[in-house]
Amino acid sequence: MVYQPPTGARDLLPLEVSQQRWIEARLQTSFQRWGYRQIMTSTLEHLEALTAGGAVDRATVLQVQATDDDSDLGLRPELTASIARAAATRLANQLRPLRLFYLANVFRKGRKQEIYQAGVELLGSGTMLADAETLLLLCDCLSSAGVTQVDENPTPAQSITCSLVLGEAALTRSLLEPFPEHQRSQVLQAIAHLDRVTLEALDLASDLKTAALTLLDLRGSPTAVLARLRQLPLNKTQLAIADRLQALTDLLSQRLQTRASQEQTVPEVILDLSLVQTFDYYTGIVFEAACRTQSGTWVVGQGGRYDQLLGLYNPTGESSPGIGFCLEIENLQQVLKTADRLPREIAQSDWLVVPRTPEAYGEALAYANKLKDTPELVRVELYLEDAASPATVRDYARQQAISRIAWIGPGAFPEIEALQ
Repeated sequence: MVYQPPTGARDLLPLEVSQQRWIEARLQTSFQRWGYRQIMTSTLEHLEALTAGGAVDRATVLQVQATDDDSDLGLRPELTASIARAAATRLANQLRPLRLFYLANVFRKGRKQEIYQAGVELLGSGTMLADAETLLLLCDCLSSAGVTQVDENPTPAQSITCSLVLGEAALTRSLLEPFPEHQRSQVLQAIAHLDRVTLEALDLASDLKTAALTLLDLRGSPTAVLARLRQLPLNKTQLAIADRLQALTDLLSQRLQTRASQEQTVPEVILDLSLVQTFDYYTGIVFEAACRTQSGTWVVGQGGRYDQLLGLYNPTGESSPGIGFCLEIENLQQVLKTADRLPREIAQSDWLVVPRTPEAYGEALAYANKLKDTPELVRVELYLEDAASPATVRDYARQQAISRIAWIGPGAFPEIEALQ
């Protein structure tokens, strides 16, 4: 029998791990520059906590059998619910806003069961400026990871085009309220999947079918979409949301234009009121970051505003606003790899320390420690085989791309050899 990982899981080999850590390090730097602090939540959660208020679909959760009580457990399918639980309980007395980030794996039923993510949650502010901070931080992450870097004379294979797609969950839901309740979910799903054929086939009154098709097509530049939106018969609440979207997209455009004037590549901003996220706890803006290369299109990040979620975990029921996003590390890695923007090799060792005889083992270990005991990172390998000829040792070093050998004899000074 040939043993392989379970369906939906896979091993990451050293180069893949090195590339992921390269990406994560740059994302972490962006998070920290914006004042976010790292949090680590439990991989295991009570199933009741994960699915509180319908925030997460129970069918997506990989369940684990508990051993010490009767409660059902599950592997987290995303981080927002776990962080909301921690914020509403153990961090309840912390000054708001809370700025938290994570680097973690999540688990879901499906073709890919283990997913690596990085993301942020901004808790305790419901302002438009909080929305703008989150979106601009997402743009910073794409820049720091190299997705939107400026290439001189790029080949078509190296080209990456990014879009930041914005929606508004509360506005989209309110525009669907005139539809019969038993058809509302069908209309929503058809719109979310841009399925015009299904919409046209639904048994709807002509005015409702026209409204559904109009909502399906409310996608494009923010200026054009908002102008078309204001032509609809909106109520006061919907007009207020439209005004907030206008202010947000104007501010976002202003800041991104400043970056573009500094010769930075910036994402194209698209307003899409058909955008509906997988998780059903969003109450305000929702968004996706999508990247296109010569090889295809990947959604590398997604998120949104959730102003009721924390109340589900608060013993008093009191809620607090929140907004956040997650980045899919492996999708980012695929985009960057396609455009040749990732390290192609893992870092090699700097030194090979070789004891000439067994009597020199102690001195070889001591010298290896001395080489490693420096402020900068020095990678040192110990040659482990006895009675190897110098030619064999040198051949090994060259194969491993090691440039320096330290030959250690008992009671003698090390002999340093630099390989060409």
